[in-house]
Amino acid sequence: MTKVDAAKAFNALLQVTKEEMKKKDGKIAIIGFGTFYMQQRAKRTGKNPQTGKKITIPAKKVFKFKASKKF
Repeated sequence: MTKVDAAKAFNALLQVTKEEMKKKDGKIAIIGFGTFYMQQRAKRTGKNPQTGKKITIPAKKVFKFKASKKF
């Protein structure tokens, strides 16, 4: 496979992954490789490293990956 063909295949995989993650369940399982999924991260308190002041980090959705046992 040429570099151009590999880049096209990889970009197509990324595009499909983005589209699927936007759906309600946001989960993609690839047998023998792993599962990509979205998870809600709760609001939390953090610290500004420059000033040392406490800040509130808002809740958000994050993209996660869990490798399969065979991987």
